[in-house]
Amino acid sequence: MLPISAAAWQGFAQTCPRAILQAMPRDATDAVLPSHQRASGRFVLGFAVGRDGRGTVLRHLDQQAPLRVLFPDPEPGDPILGAILNCAGGLAGGDALDQAARLGPGTRVTLSSAAAEKVYRSLGPETRVATRLALGAGAVLEWIPQETILFDAARFCRSTTVELGEAATLLAAETLVFGRAARGERLRRGFVLDRWHLRDAAGALLWADALELGGDIEAALDAPFGFDGAEALGTVLLAAPEAGARLAMLRALPAPAPGAATLPRPGLLLARWLGPASAVRRAVGAALVALRAAALGLPPRLPRLWTT
Repeated sequence: MLPISAAAWQGFAQTCPRAILQAMPRDATDAVLPSHQRASGRFVLGFAVGRDGRGTVLRHLDQQAPLRVLFPDPEPGDPILGAILNCAGGLAGGDALDQAARLGPGTRVTLSSAAAEKVYRSLGPETRVATRLALGAGAVLEWIPQETILFDAARFCRSTTVELGEAATLLAAETLVFGRAARGERLRRGFVLDRWHLRDAAGALLWADALELGGDIEAALDAPFGFDGAEALGTVLLAAPEAGARLAMLRALPAPAPGAATLPRPGLLLARWLGPASAVRRAVGAALVALRAAALGLPPRLPRLWTT
């Protein structure tokens, strides 16, 4: 509602019935201003083994704009591929995404994003993304979205919860870029809360992790014993019965960016890199190629979504 000047209000009051006049706001501060339009997207996916007992098929698909999941033909030797697409082109403050996938026993699936996700500057509300992944016994999931680019003054809250069935395997990757590196922009203010919870089928906690940035984010990113001026943070996680056997291989890979790999617990391999955004992407990509081949028995290449 536009503000009403004193002269206009006085003229209107002379001709308007008193009952209507009393019900109307006297100035713009009394009016309820319309809120900005917000996006609320979701998808729920369900996968099962095919009726012939071979291969994986999509059994359930529920999606709401702006989220879409497309299923292009996978390359030879690769499992079924789901391409996650945000039709809005980015996320603004107040937007919310809810992503869920359930893999039946023995299924094999790759889920990735069609492009990097952009989180725009917020006028106040947080951008929220919730991801829930459930893997049945012996299921294999690659959860490897491309990087998330946080614009300066973005407010971003993301939670990822994974339930692992017996002998299930998860290969996950996640990269946060602190500002639009190509434009020389840095994340100086805003808020970031990024949480992971990994549980077994009985609900017991296997691993938890959280990153929180607020206040003077620029100082935190510049801290020599923190991010040390890094443009990006890349993470690769392998949860598998034989994850420990891949540690030496991962540590031996050429390092485009400073990083380290460790075993937080048996059956869980964690690697992280800090550095320039392009170098971190190359480091994450190299680790995914190596682990896809060694741990998942897939061709030693990135999914086509990452290279086109």
